[in-house]
Amino acid sequence: MARAYMAETGEGTDGRSSRPGGSSRVRAASAKWRGPGSLRRGWVIAALAVLTGVVMAVHSKIPNTIGNLGSLLETFLPWFAVPVAGLLLLALLRRSVVALAALLVPVLVWANLFGGLVTDKKGAGGDLTVVAHNVDADNPDPAGTAAKLADSGADVMALEELPGRSVGVYEQALAGTYPYHAVEGTVGVWSKYPLTDTRPVDIRIGWTRALRTTVDTPHGDLAVYVAHLPSVRVKFRAGFTANQRDDAAEQLGEAIAREGSGRVVLLGDLNGTMNDRALAPVTAQMRSTQGAAGAGFGFSWPASFPMARIDQIMVKGVEPVSSWTLPATGSDHLPVAASVKM
Repeated sequence: MARAYMAETGEGTDGRSSRPGGSSRVRAASAKWRGPGSLRRGWVIAALAVLTGVVMAVHSKIPNTIGNLGSLLETFLPWFAVPVAGLLLLALLRRSVVALAALLVPVLVWANLFGGLVTDKKGAGGDLTVVAHNVDADNPDPAGTAAKLADSGADVMALEELPGRSVGVYEQALAGTYPYHAVEGTVGVWSKYPLTDTRPVDIRIGWTRALRTTVDTPHGDLAVYVAHLPSVRVKFRAGFTANQRDDAAEQLGEAIAREGSGRVVLLGDLNGTMNDRALAPVTAQMRSTQGAAGAGFGFSWPASFPMARIDQIMVKGVEPVSSWTLPATGSDHLPVAASVKM
């Protein structure tokens, strides 16, 4: 009986496999990862892994003097996880111990930069819900977009890239939910609570794409800024053309720095991520709700395959409770939302 059992299971009396070739295959596979040969393989992969980690670690030192290369890299910095994953696959295929060890460098750097974002920090409650949405000047269905936004549950909502021909559509569709609104140039704010002291903010781009207003909430006054910074382009000869956006960010930062209210919310399409050093005039004095109270990166653009969070909700003097993105509308951006405690 015992012999039959051992014959069936392939185990010897000492518990080891007695099947021909069973242990030899394991030894053969193990031998490919050991010995001097494994230390001679994968040095190119290892070098690329270390280089990737160094670039991530010193991203703020990469100059913007040539084609705004530093800002371009920082815009898509989280996506460095993709080449790192590719290098990991190559290291495994090459069975290179050296490459696997070198991959610890980019993995640890990426985790240090973005590990806090991938955890769920969303809380419950909040005194006020706000939404920001670039509705897209070429939106084929502004009425449908407005209807979706009206169902968002927001108390205060900022819309950017409002074409003059569509302003009336949004006013009519949102009037039942938001009795108070103001539009300056191509940006507007809709609110369930009264608005006062509304005025354009000059970010020096030739037309109005930013405003400031005071929302009289049940929990006290809140200064709300709505902004749409100039677009950026990646061009073959010019690189990342962002100079106009960078200048506008500086003007917006100065306006917020002069703000007399102790409680401020910025809603808008900043055409840049929180990692982009060009937005420092704003980001240095305000907190991102996604970073403080979100779950994941909250990418908002492009709506068809979001790759970057360029639509922002930032706060000063109020506490972020939760942050999220809303379902797609007819725009090429996703709406972003947050709840805050006054």
